[in-house]
This record gives sequence, structure tokens and C-alpha cells, in this order.
Amino acid sequence: MIIYKRFFDIIIVLIFSPIILFLFFLVSIYLLIAISSPIFFVQMRAGKHGKPFKLYKFRTMAITMNQSNNNFEDERKRVLKSTYFLRLLKLDEIPQFLNILKGDLTLVGPRPLLLEYNELYSKQQKKRLTVLPGLTGWAQINGSNNISWKKKFELDIYYVENLNVLLDIKIIFMTLVYIFKKIINGSNVKEKIIGEKFNGKN
Repeated sequence: MIIYKRFFDIIIVLIFSPIILFLFFLVSIYLLIAISSPIFFVQMRAGKHGKPFKLYKFRTMAITMNQSNNNFEDERKRVLKSTYFLRLLKLDEIPQFLNILKGDLTLVGPRPLLLEYNELYSKQQKKRLTVLPGLTGWAQINGSNNISWKKKFELDIYYVENLNVLLDIKIIFMTLVYIFKKIINGSNVKEKIIGEKFNGKN
């Protein structure tokens, strides 16, 4: 299964590389004009077995002196108006294709979360760390930040326990449908682009 996923990742990235590179270039130019440098956001996240790796994203938030602030209400306020649509359409995650090529991520899997969460998971929730985290996943297409952490982890565990090729293809298709709907409906579709922080009880 691991071999299939790696092969699947590389093939898909190579097939869609012209589109990925075009969007990467387009968003980079837009951010340089709209917010200036730095245009990238790099953060340590938990990979397979909780191993840390550097996650790459396009920067969509204002830079502050204290970015270790745990207040998520403050984080929501830091999202720039000029970059909000990038988060809404998930375009800020385009640099993560580099993580996929490096082997840190796979196309489909539980989303990579903060390292500090590793110590907060229950025994059942830790199952999500037994596979590579993904660019998109079962929880992301079934509510993402609009559902509770408990529900997210239930969906992650379902994916881990039922991992197969058809499920991956279904998730990728549903992700594309989600993005297409966002392009069509825009801000008419309500969604939390930043959810509350996991504390082990929520």
C-alpha cells in the first residue's frame, strides 16, 4: 500500500505539473505585489509516526512580533483581506506539492497537525500518525474546520482503517468538486478558514 501511494503521488504530480507550476508562479507574483516578501510560510508539523518536518505554504497572514501566540481569535484577525480567497480555494497549499515530492506528505491522508498535539492524542487518535499525512483527506472533504476535533479524528481513523485506491480517488474527486463549488459560489459558502486549537478534550 505504501508503494502504491508513492507511485500514485509521483504520477499525479507529474501529470498535473504544468498546472501546478502555472498556479505556483501566478500566486507567487500576486503575493509579491499584494503583500511583498516573504511570500512563503514554513512551519514544523507532525508527519508519519509523529516525526517533525517542515510544511510549506503561501503566506496569507500578517507577520507579528509574537507568532507563537496560541489565541486563535487573534490568528483569524491576522488573515489578510487580500489573501483570504487563497485560503478559501486552498491555493495557499500549492507549495505542499514540494512536500509530496520530498516524501513528507502524500496526496491523500490525515492533515499534518502541530507537533504539540502528539502528546494530546488518545490511543485511538494516535492511529492517524501511522500513515503519511496528506494534502487532502477524508476529514477535509467532510467538514474540515466546520466540524469538531472529535469528529475530524473519527474521520481520520476511518480513512486509516479503510485505506484503499478507490477511497483515495474518491477523496481527490470530491476535493476538486469542493474547489469548483468555491470558485462558483465564492463567499456565499460559509466556512471557518481557521478552527479552534486542539486541547485534548475538544
